[in-house]
Amino acid sequence: MTGRTVVFLESNTTGTGRLFMRAARAEGCEPVLLATRPGLYPFAEEESVRIVEIDTADEAAVLELCEQLARDTELKGLTSTSDYYILSAARLAGRLGLPGPSVAGIETCRDKQLQHEALRAAGVRVPASLVAGTPDEAASAARQLGLPVVIKPVGGSGSVGVRLCRTEDEVAQHAAVLLSRTLNERGIPIRRMILLQQLVQGPEYSVETFAGEVVGITGKHVSDPPVFVELGHDFPAALDEADARAIAAIALRAVAALDLNWGAAHTELRLTPGGPVIIEVNSRMAGGFIPELVRRATGIDLIRELTRRVVGKEARLGRNAAGHASIRFFVPDRSGTLAALNGVAEARAVPDVCDLSLYREPGFTVALAGDFHDRIGHVMTASHDAAAARASADHALSLLSVALA
Repeated sequence: MTGRTVVFLESNTTGTGRLFMRAARAEGCEPVLLATRPGLYPFAEEESVRIVEIDTADEAAVLELCEQLARDTELKGLTSTSDYYILSAARLAGRLGLPGPSVAGIETCRDKQLQHEALRAAGVRVPASLVAGTPDEAASAARQLGLPVVIKPVGGSGSVGVRLCRTEDEVAQHAAVLLSRTLNERGIPIRRMILLQQLVQGPEYSVETFAGEVVGITGKHVSDPPVFVELGHDFPAALDEADARAIAAIALRAVAALDLNWGAAHTELRLTPGGPVIIEVNSRMAGGFIPELVRRATGIDLIRELTRRVVGKEARLGRNAAGHASIRFFVPDRSGTLAALNGVAEARAVPDVCDLSLYREPGFTVALAGDFHDRIGHVMTASHDAAAARASADHALSLLSVALA
């Protein structure tokens, strides 16, 4: 193998994984995907991406492989598009002398307890929170914080395990479930500790930042408690100027406090009557196809720009559009075996619909878990008018119905 390469340490399994492979090629580099379970990434074969099966939890083995690649090719960068591997990727990039984000910043950010402590120390508003290692400790923490409380793993992703608990019994029961888990969904050992947060009420937004600059603010549609499944996004969010300034300012303070100004960060918050409160900061690009909404609305391709940073180039965040884009995710209302998804042709015919994708085939067993795994498809719209983009997305979603066996 000759030429220039970019190594991807695992990937996200849906959404932008495929697009990052294409972005690497657009920068003149061949992507190499390292994976413990290559079967998780059917897009790699479809995109003719070289995939190497290796225990990606073994950083020494991965480093040795990358050093071999560097002898055979010009290794330009190493990164990950998966929440669970970005810290390891940052450490390895540093050891190989490749561009990358702050390892210390990602370490702090990936542990929600440490993250909140760092944000409080910087004067950034976050919910009151406590950690617990047993169900009894969780019940005690809930009493101190005041019910209801939101419980989540300290190192989770994609709303997995996040739940609103209104009574001490609910707290103890959900804590027991989370603390019984020793591995996450990727088979990686997890810290047996949970975070309890005061419930913050108000509309939810996220701020997409890149290299310390606000790219835009996303309006979010979230399911009703006790779970918090993201059901849709609107970009840019419908906000008055004062609220937009306040939200952008607190997000910039948060990413600076966490040393996340190298590349992309995704800051989630709620706008309360007293101002914005940070729920959590993610040391990665947004999921949920938000980068695609950004591209369609502004012309800024965050995936391409992050790839440029990974290979040592400067980002170019010039806007060449002033549009609006929305996405709505299709979530069945119950578990069962997927027989058919109806109304697809009608939904695709709605004005402003630019993409309708299904993630599951008939025969798939739907087991609602209260997180992003519940989503089985999406419809995306783009328009010069914000209200039109939102209305078309809502209308197209309403035309879809699922038949469950």
